[in-house]
Amino acid sequence: MPDHDFRSPRLYVDVPLDSGATVPLEREHSNYLGNVLRLVTGDTVLVFNGRDGEWRATISGRKRPDSLTITAQMRPQDHLPDLAYVFAPLKHARLDYMVQKAVEMGASRLEPVLTRFTQVSRVNGERMRANVIEAAEQCGILSIAVVADPVPLERYLTARGAERLLVFSDEAAEVADPVRALKAGHAACAGIDVLIGPEGGFAEEERTLLLRQPRTLRLALGPRILRADTAAVAALALVQAALGDWQGQ
Repeated sequence: MPDHDFRSPRLYVDVPLDSGATVPLEREHSNYLGNVLRLVTGDTVLVFNGRDGEWRATISGRKRPDSLTITAQMRPQDHLPDLAYVFAPLKHARLDYMVQKAVEMGASRLEPVLTRFTQVSRVNGERMRANVIEAAEQCGILSIAVVADPVPLERYLTARGAERLLVFSDEAAEVADPVRALKAGHAACAGIDVLIGPEGGFAEEERTLLLRQPRTLRLALGPRILRADTAAVAALALVQAALGDWQGQ
């Protein structure tokens, strides 16, 4: 497999990709390539659509870039680990950050849930998806994580698969070694859901409901109280190191 090319610009395009295909550029992409990056006809970029791998493409256009010609595949399509990041939404910039970092950490699905102490009741799904795409473009990721609509926590728990491992972060947990806890008896699972609650933590009735779920692991993330966006990165790192694709599985 060719080495990753991190010097060439990468664009997400929601069209089929194949050798010789022509891809018309949307105004945003045309402006980015021509006015921001100062690229011209004959220059090359990398493109991906989350389905057909990564391809090199040549820019065409007289006055400004207006289309791409697909030339050669650089990397075949891969698949993200079956890792869902489930979270109580945050406000604006912190939510943007959290979404981007979850994508960088390998999450294949982002699922907002509304809890008793959630501070944000409305979620901009289009903005979340834009952050997913931006993170994938910048970090060489080939697959696009799914963005789900927000639902109440209880409804989410009712609908999720009972065979999946549910890992939820709780500062009141007594687990002293989260890596050991993750490895102990949880290696064979049909997908992993990592749940981070709101800044105010889970209500007692929510904690009780979570502990009644099959295949549940309640973890503390160390001796310090973390902000929700920091807890997201910490929890996903622990799961990827203990059970995820950081082990090359």
